Amino acid sequence: MSRQPDRLPRALEILERLEPGAPERVVANLDAFSPDAAGLVLGYAFADIVGRDGIDLKTREMLTVAMLGAMGTAQGQLEFHMRAAMNVGVSREEIVEIVLQISVYAGVPACMNAITAAKAAFHAAQSG
Repeated sequence: MSRQPDRLPRALEILERLEPGAPERVVANLDAFSPDAAGLVLGYAFADIVGRDGIDLKTREMLTVAMLGAMGTAQGQLEFHMRAAMNVGVSREEIVEIVLQISVYAGVPACMNAITAAKAAFHAAQSG
């Protein structure tokens, strides 16, 4: 388990800001893998990195969408972070522009994957 017990609550607080209800789903998924996974993975990703000062959460989510889109291999995380980005103030138009820029720097296949993720995220935002 994490040596810093306050990391997981801080991580879950940030995750809840990104998408209400996500902490329960993500923790259940990670706990099914290992009882240490939530504290380690979420503590590092959200408490240690995403929770840092210096870049606001909206900008971090825009960067995350761009990086995951450029990777082209993390469709589930890309859809989540597109929804999260909209939840923290990124507009649909900004996501479209990020996705189009992916085509220039990561290639058309990565852009096509990001378009699929964006369509799913936009649908989820409209549905719910």
